[in-house]
Amino acid sequence: MANATRLIKKYPNRRLYDTQTSAYITLADVKQLVLGNESFKVVDAKSGEDLTRSILLQIILEEEAGGAPLFSSPMLAQIIRFYGHAMQGMMGAYLEKTMQAFVEIQNKMQEQSKTFYDNKGIPNPEMWAQFMSMQTPMIQTMMGNYIEQSKNLFVQMQEQMQAQTRNMFQNFPFPMSPGGGAGPGGQGGPGDKGEKK
Repeated sequence: MANATRLIKKYPNRRLYDTQTSAYITLADVKQLVLGNESFKVVDAKSGEDLTRSILLQIILEEEAGGAPLFSSPMLAQIIRFYGHAMQGMMGAYLEKTMQAFVEIQNKMQEQSKTFYDNKGIPNPEMWAQFMSMQTPMIQTMMGNYIEQSKNLFVQMQEQMQAQTRNMFQNFPFPMSPGGGAGPGGQGGPGDKGEKK
């Protein structure tokens, strides 16, 4: 049976209370839950509002302020530009799917490296050296595949958006074009009364 989602309550004094352990925890403890792939939800103790995203963003902010940030300033600026943009929803879905693809690559690499350890968890030096020498071309290939998947995914999402836009506007009546096309309701423009010239 799957474990229930762990409930963490945030109090007005900003303290986090883990209902599973009946103890106050820190942001570092929440980070450990994330690293351990534990399912949890952070809620406001008074209102019950879901604060999980807010807490996760705080963890990211702390990590970014540390020694090895993941996001460059231009990348963060570009992400900010998508807020309120027509493509915001599409970009969110795109980033989520590319992250899933990247995690799959990481999992494959971890699975392959397991074969180079003995039953005590100690790496075999010869096999480990061989594994590491193979990593560079393999990583390049996997990253190439990842970038290709990412590009294809973006193109696919763009095509879906174009198709949705076409479907949305195909039933709209448009006024007659200056060149003399059909007006609203398929009627001709001025002077088009069916008279023969």
